[in-house]
Amino acid sequence: MLNYRQLHYFHAVAKSGGMVRGAEQLHLTPQTLSGQIAQLEEKLGVALFRRAGRRLELTEAGRLALSYADEIFQVGNELEETLRNRQGERPFLFRVGIADVVPKSIAYRLLAPALALPEPVRMVCREDKFERLLAELAIHRLDMVLADRPLPSDMDVKGYSHLLGKCGLTFFAAPELAPRLKGGFPQLLDNAPLLIPGEDSAIHAPLLRWLRGQNIHPRLVGEFDDGALMKSFGQAGAGVFPAPTAIAAEVSAQYGVVPVGRTEAINEHFFLITVERKLSHPAALAVSEAAHEGLFTAKETLPGQA
Repeated sequence: MLNYRQLHYFHAVAKSGGMVRGAEQLHLTPQTLSGQIAQLEEKLGVALFRRAGRRLELTEAGRLALSYADEIFQVGNELEETLRNRQGERPFLFRVGIADVVPKSIAYRLLAPALALPEPVRMVCREDKFERLLAELAIHRLDMVLADRPLPSDMDVKGYSHLLGKCGLTFFAAPELAPRLKGGFPQLLDNAPLLIPGEDSAIHAPLLRWLRGQNIHPRLVGEFDDGALMKSFGQAGAGVFPAPTAIAAEVSAQYGVVPVGRTEAINEHFFLITVERKLSHPAALAVSEAAHEGLFTAKETLPGQA
């Protein structure tokens, strides 16, 4: 069995940057600390540190061990904090993975109802690539994943996709660019500078197919994995850009851009992915119920819809 005291010693040395500093923090002699870490390395069968001149550096195995040690001691701290609090007052943990292609304003509006529950909630949000979040979900390091696509059928991950809602796309332009766009929507996109989400986004391919189907050939100025960066370029007048219709008013207000058209032919979908078929986590239930009752039900009229 792993000696957690020795792991604690290793963690202290790795975080402090040296044996002497680690020994000072732990109130041990460097010799004692070095001996304990040597025993841990022997137990694990790998070297955790290597000498680089007068300094210690983590080996590849050491970096991997440090990432696990960080999580182990974080969970230990959470356990200690939970047990110190009274049963009726401690917040319950809600660990959410957010795919990096999901607009942050959508993520906030979907997750906010979880913080409005009568019981105190401690939300931990992690943003990452979709596939990496699913791996974390599979080993129960996350309670749910918020994404723009369902769980792929070819992934070796057991889980269930719960549709939160869908909405069309609204296209925006900076006030100085909008008057230069000729014709009605969507023809005004022809030969216009266009900014689009990157290939990781679920709407990337459907958007390009829709443009070809409409016989529209914009000048593709940029593709962006970061939706906020795309909007900032659009705000500066670099090109027209799409955003989910559900947050159209918010995008206009935040970035000072104007809507130039809207289509329901392309839909952005948002899913809550869990390892359970039926939602039971109170925070996940709150997210699902609020999404179905509010965010994707409001409709606005806009001339030139397609």
